[in-house]
Amino acid sequence: MTTVEPPDDRGDLPSAIGRPATRALESAGITTLAAVAQRSDAELLALHGVGPRAVRILREALAD
Repeated sequence: MTTVEPPDDRGDLPSAIGRPATRALESAGITTLAAVAQRSDAELLALHGVGPRAVRILREALAD
C-alpha cells in the first residue's frame, strides 16, 4: 500500500523553517513570503512556534 502526501498549501514559505513555525504562521494567516515581509521580526517572534532561527531563514529567503 502506498501513502498519498497531502497537497503542499504553504505558499512559498521555505520548508527549512520547520513545521511548528509553519503552523504558527499559517494560523496567523501568513502563508507567503510577501506576507512575511509586511511583518516585523518582533511580530513574527511573538507567534508561538516561531523562533530566531525561523525568522533568520525567512529573512534570508526574502533577500534572495
